Formats: sequence, structure tokens, C-alpha cells
Amino acid sequence: MLTAIYGVSSGLIAVAFMLSVNKLFGWVWHRLAALGTLDFILASFSVIALSSIASGILMTKVRPDAAGSGIPQLKAAYWKDLGVVSFLAVLVKFIGGVLALAGGSSLGREGPTVFMAGGLSSNVAGWLGVPYRRRRHAAAAGAAAGLAAAFNTPLAAISFVLEEILGDLNSRLLGSVVLASVCGAFVVYALIGSQPSFAMPSVDTPSWNMYFAVPFAALLGSLAGVLFQRGALDLRLKMRQMPMIPAWLRPFTGGLVTWVIGCSVFISCHRLGVFGLGYEDLSDALLHGIGWKIAAVLAVAKLIATVASYGTGGCGGIFSPTLFIGAMCGFFTAGVAKHWLHLTPADELVLAATGMSACFGAVVRAPFTSILMIFEMTHQFGMVPALMLGTLISQAVARLAGHSNFYEEVLLQDGHEIHKIAPPPDLTGWHNMPVSALANKKPVALTSLAPDALKAALAKHPYRCFPVITDGSLRGLITRDTIEHALALGTEPELEEPVIFLANQTLHEVEPQMIAATAGLFLVAETEGAPATGVFTLHDLMRAQAALLE
Repeated sequence: MLTAIYGVSSGLIAVAFMLSVNKLFGWVWHRLAALGTLDFILASFSVIALSSIASGILMTKVRPDAAGSGIPQLKAAYWKDLGVVSFLAVLVKFIGGVLALAGGSSLGREGPTVFMAGGLSSNVAGWLGVPYRRRRHAAAAGAAAGLAAAFNTPLAAISFVLEEILGDLNSRLLGSVVLASVCGAFVVYALIGSQPSFAMPSVDTPSWNMYFAVPFAALLGSLAGVLFQRGALDLRLKMRQMPMIPAWLRPFTGGLVTWVIGCSVFISCHRLGVFGLGYEDLSDALLHGIGWKIAAVLAVAKLIATVASYGTGGCGGIFSPTLFIGAMCGFFTAGVAKHWLHLTPADELVLAATGMSACFGAVVRAPFTSILMIFEMTHQFGMVPALMLGTLISQAVARLAGHSNFYEEVLLQDGHEIHKIAPPPDLTGWHNMPVSALANKKPVALTSLAPDALKAALAKHPYRCFPVITDGSLRGLITRDTIEHALALGTEPELEEPVIFLANQTLHEVEPQMIAATAGLFLVAETEGAPATGVFTLHDLMRAQAALLE
């Protein structure tokens, strides 16, 4: 019953967000498109400037935890905060997301939808009396229902939550995720209908010639995905290193780039696809086709605009842009391949879908989701073999380009390293678990107590306690509050005595020392007198206990 409640509430907020974005975008941009060229340029600048500045203020001044696309932030909340998300962050994300996407930012709505749906479910659980330590169930179920409702893709929503957020296809939450996804799909079916996200002609029997072009469409889409990931993350990091640009103003710089590119494309091609989700241009291309030269222009323009929008802190996700870019890569491949292969209109659609799956898969690296999402969005069985082949190629290209997917690198930039702990199935096994099982083997330590070094550590990492290691030796522990107090007074912070456990000690053996400690951070060494090789906190202990309770 609780899971059904989470699914319905998440589906409702997902549908409300989708309708708000679509209605407002259509009302604003269709009116602007009907204006003359000069009027369009001036009016579109006003819209994108005001919307990006307003969303930037909301994300930085009101609720900074609502910033970003939303999926990495919900993943961090699931693993590090037991699935708890502030309701105000959900509300701010809704308003900021509508303003940014309807205002023309080149981003998608799935990231904010997953964050809002998971966050709302977490709050609903709290309102219904579910204890703090058991909110993960609600967050995971809500994320699945929200994504299912956002795109009419319940199967893809299930696989995405299992592959990306939970990281385990055999998770014990599988049943809850499936049920919540079904409830989210029922909500969107009841309110909107069961139609696919993209309408296109039937693809029954693509020709065999088309399969010679599938690897090229997949390769081009995958390379576009890799370029997007590297470009967006590099720009995101550089923007944080520019203190002269206030955080609330950074989305405007991305909006400015999007405006310049979008206006250029609109004037030359009379297409609005660079602004917002781009679904209208994509749907039109799938229904009526598109020239390969225009497809190439739209792919490059959308890629640059999305890199600028995301890298400067825009509020939106990456599903929609990567699908748009990948589809245009597929249409471009089809247009070029026509000179050597006899391709039918159905073949061109399959190549476009292959590009969509490959570009999305190269960024997210969730292969099952890549296949299922495009299939459910189009309801075309004839595309499945090409989608599978394209997904294999995209995964190979992505892994050659780097070890982490897009969301993992975003979390690392934000100072979050997701430390997943798998608890034993019973209480006795829990008591006998060695402390090394909880330890984070890559601890963040302070090597200097200089004010600049302390400020940099606070800005880069969200942790509440740090070990201090200078000249290769452990000096003690220092808390975030102590650092902030010392910086305010201009004095050197006081260090606390560290608590060091041996790696083979059990949790039962060290319980008294953990209770007596004040810092809440413990060091782990392999042997007596050896240097510490890891750390763990009381929060790690709570998260492992919550997983055991689940």
C-alpha cells in the first residue's frame, strides 16, 4: 500500500511538471516564432535571460541542494542520507525547472522529475510515519514512478533505477520499484493517455542494407555522447573556478550561448529545436524526415547549447538533449549512406533510433535502459535488433573514453564518493562484521591548516570531519564547525585525538569506543602502530544498519 501511494504521488508530480513545461514553452515560444526576425531576437533574449537568472537565484540562494540535473543529487541522497530529501528542495526544483526549460535552456525534464518524484515520496513516507532510516524504499520507488510517468516508459524506468541509482539488478527493492513504476504509468495513462512519446510511421521490415550503416550511426552517436560528457563536465569545473561570476548568474551565461546558437538556427532553418527539449523538431523529423545537412546543423548546435546550459549550472537533465543529438546523428548517417546504400524511409527511422540509443547509452552507460527507453518511446518492435547492436557499440566507445559515467563524474566533482556497504543478512553476522567492511579506502585528509587550504577543503568537500596528516604523520581530527569557527576568528583550529581501530576488530568489539567518541569519525589501520588506511563515520554505520533493516 505504501509503495502504491509513493507511485501515485510521484506520477502526479511528474505529470504536473511535464504539462507545466510543455504548456508554458508552447505558449511562449510559438508566439515568439510568429514574430519578425528582429522582434524574435530581442524577445527571445529577454525570455531566456530572465528565466535563467530566476532559476539561478532559486538554485543558489533559496535551496542549493536543488541545483543540478537532479539524478546525481537523488543518488547521493539515497546512498548518503538514507533517501531523505527536503520538501522545500522538491518545491524549488519544480519552479526552477519549469522556468529554465520553458524559458529555453537546452536541457531535459527527466532529471528534475526523478529528483522531485523521489524527494516527494521520501516526504510522503515521513508524513505517514515511516522512520528516517527507512526512507530509501520511498526514494527508489518514487524515482521509478516519476520516470515512468515522465516518458510513458515503465520498463525503462525500472531498469534505470536498478542500473543507475541502486546499482544492482538483483536489488531487494526490485518488487517495490516494479509496483511503483506500474502506478506511475497508470497515472499518466489516466491523465494523458498511453500514446508513445514519439509518433512515427510503422517500422515493420527494415532492409538488410540498413545494418551496414547501423555501426556508423551508433559510432557517431556514441562519439557525440562522449563529447557532450567531457565538454559539460570540463565547463562545469571551470565555471566553479571563476569567482568573478556569481553562482546565481552562471546559468545566464549558458542561456546566452544557447540564445546565440538558437537564434542562428531559427533564422537559417526556422527550427526551435535548440531551445528547450527539442521534442517538436525531433517528432517532426521522425514523422516527415529531415535533410542530412539540417540534421548535422541541429546536432552540432544542440550539442554546444546543451554543454553550455549544463556546464554553467542550468536546471535540467540530459535525457532529452542526448536523444535529440543522437537522432540527428542517425539522420545524418542515413543521408550520407544513401549515396552507397538503397535505404528506405523505414531504414532512416531505425538509424535515427540507433543514434538516440547510442548517444544516450554512451553518457549514462545503462545498456538495458538505452534499449528499453527507445523501444517504449516509439512502440516499434522492428527497431530492437539495431538498438541492441548500437548499444553494444556505444558501451564499448564509452568505456574506452573513460571509467565513469556522467552521473558518477558529477558526484565526484561535488566531492561525493558513493561508498556502498553490503550488510550481512542477520544480526549475529552484523556484530561480527569487521570494521574494515565499513571503511572508505580513499579518505579525504587535510595536509595543511593554512586558511586558504581550509577554505578550499570546505568548498570542495561536504564532509563534517577530516583527518589531519602533515609530513606523513597523523596529527588528529578536525570538524567542519571547528574549521569555520577558527576561520572566523583568524586562529589556528584545535585538533581532536583520533580514534583508531584495527581492521580485523568487529563492530561488537568497538561499540563502546564509538559511543564515547565525540567526532563521529574513526580511522582504520591494518595493524597496531601502522598508518591509517581508511575511515568510516557514524553515518556510514547508520546507512549500513538501514540497509540491513531493508
